Amino acid sequence: AFGITEFGRAIYQYNTLAKAARDAARYLSTRDATDTAAKDVAKCFAVFGNPSCSGTPLAPGLTTAMVSVCDALACPATHAAQGAAPVLNLVTLTIGGPNAPYTFVSLVPFVVPDIAFGPISVTMKQVL
Repeated sequence: AFGITEFGRAIYQYNTLAKAARDAARYLSTRDATDTAAKDVAKCFAVFGNPSCSGTPLAPGLTTAMVSVCDALACPATHAAQGAAPVLNLVTLTIGGPNAPYTFVSLVPFVVPDIAFGPISVTMKQVL
C-alpha cells in the first residue's frame, strides 16, 4: 500500500511539473525573445504558479535554478527562424535536466526510493 501511494505521489508531482512547464512556455510564446524580464516571470510561473515568485513552490524542493529557457536569443541555431514559409521562432522551457535535476523525495524510502525525474520540456511557437 505504501508503494502504491508513493508512486501515486510521484506521478502527481510529475504531472504538476509538466503543467507548470506548459503554462510558463505558453506565457513565453506571447513575448519577444529579447524580453529578458519575461523569462524571469516565466520561471516564477513554472516554480510558484504566479508572476511574483511568492508563496510555496508547486512541488517540494523546486527552485527557479531548476528552470531553463531556450529561445531565439539564447539558442539561435535551433530556435530562431525555423521552418520555411511561414518562418517562426520557438521557445523551450525545461524543468530539471542534467545540471539541475528535480528529485521526487519519497516519504518511505525503504519501499520506494527517491526518483530523479528526467528533463520536463515544452516547446511552443514564439512571436517574431
